Formats: sequence, structure tokens, C-alpha cells
Amino acid sequence: MRTFMMVLGLMVCFGSGAFADESKIQNVISSQIEAFQQDDIETAFTFASPKIQLLFGSPENFGKMVQNGYPMVWRPSDVTFLRQKADGGVVLQEMRFSDADGIGHAFIYEMVDVSGSWKINGVYKIKSNDVSA
Repeated sequence: MRTFMMVLGLMVCFGSGAFADESKIQNVISSQIEAFQQDDIETAFTFASPKIQLLFGSPENFGKMVQNGYPMVWRPSDVTFLRQKADGGVVLQEMRFSDADGIGHAFIYEMVDVSGSWKINGVYKIKSNDVSA
């Protein structure tokens, strides 16, 4: 019985750590989406990894790319977090965005840990039927 309780305790500890990271990752993505909805490009840019920040060079360039290339992320009518998967040093978060017309779009957010904070390292559009419901 004592061994069972110890194993159960370890499972809770490790499980809650995984949940905490899942929650932190979802909070980062949600915060960036909220910043887009408020046209706060400077704040949205802070959630991007150093690689993405270097690629775009400025919040303005980054904002234009999202607004023009990903309008469903810029102004979603609905956002759904789907499954999350660790893959080496990154975490992949599956997402479903509905655009202004209610059409669903599927994405994978690549998340990386940068000095103890999760950052968005890339967003990849995928076929909707590739995403779990």
C-alpha cells in the first residue's frame, strides 16, 4: 500500500508539471491572440521566439505578415486548443481557428522554451482533416 501511494504521488507530481506546461503554452498563445485583437503588435511580438523576432526584425513587419497572411489568426471568430505533443526540445500545439465566415483553419504552433519562458517559434497551416477534434 505504501508503494502504491508513493507511485501515485509521483504520478500526480509529474502529471501536474506536464499540465502546468500545457497551461503555460496555451496562455502564451492566447495572450498573443488577444494582443492581435487589440492591435497591440508590440506585445504580440514579445511572445515570438528570438528566431522569429530576428526573421521579421520589427513588430510592424511581424504584424503586417500576420494580418495579411493569417487573417483568421489576426481576427478569429473562434479558437480551439486541441492536442499537444512534445517532440524533442519543442512542443507542438494543435489549434483550430474559425475565420469571420466561420470557416475552420488548422494550425500547429511550435513552442520552444527560451530561458524558462515558452515562446512561439513557428506557426504552420495544415489540412483541417489532419487535426484531431
